[in-house]
Amino acid sequence: MIYQSFATVYDRLMDHSLYTQWRDYTLEQLQGQASVLELACGAGDLAILLKQAGLDVVGLDLSEEMLSIASKKATEADVTLPLLQGDMTDLGEIGTFDAVTCFDDSICYMPDLDHVKQVFEQVYQRLNVGGQFLFDAHSLHQMDDLFPGFMYNDKTEETAFMWTSYAGEVPHSVEHDLSFFVWDDQIDGYQELNELHHERTYPLADFTTTLEQVGFKNVQVSADFGQNAVQSDSVRWFFSAVK
Repeated sequence: MIYQSFATVYDRLMDHSLYTQWRDYTLEQLQGQASVLELACGAGDLAILLKQAGLDVVGLDLSEEMLSIASKKATEADVTLPLLQGDMTDLGEIGTFDAVTCFDDSICYMPDLDHVKQVFEQVYQRLNVGGQFLFDAHSLHQMDDLFPGFMYNDKTEETAFMWTSYAGEVPHSVEHDLSFFVWDDQIDGYQELNELHHERTYPLADFTTTLEQVGFKNVQVSADFGQNAVQSDSVRWFFSAVK
């Protein structure tokens, strides 16, 4: 039996200090709006923090494996956290919310701008009038200058992880080659698992124009979890838009 799954390894490797920064940014932006749909909620860390801060949160993720981890964490934190398995390009009839969030650069997993627009349209339909959409994305500097050639390795007694990034085939894109060596009790050794992740970003004007085409107003963009204005060397952009 494999000791750990992909999702478990991802969760262990994540910089969990980022979740408190996403929480603080969200609370500062929303200023009391109550119901939140968190897209790409992953292992549930941010959703739990927002719930503990008094918001009514529903988490949605494509990965059932991630949702299983999120459910366990919510139970351990003694919070009620509705979790939905679904695709953010087709949210269906899941009700409406005061706010929708999509962090950790999850929008960059869309293959092209048409799919990004599809997500924006789905979010717009799920927001109450006056509701707010918050998301972040890799900057052009991050995608074009920092990711290509990036390498990261991590090893414990139970797992080993190798991450290498390459420039993608289309502008402002990257491929992350992820290799995991996970302990397997049955063979008394490591089993290799591999994943290839594709990410893509766009100029700021493409994001803002697409939001406005969908109908969003008061589009604001910042960096550093909303603390600073966007600069040429900003690595992550933060977007706020209102229905």
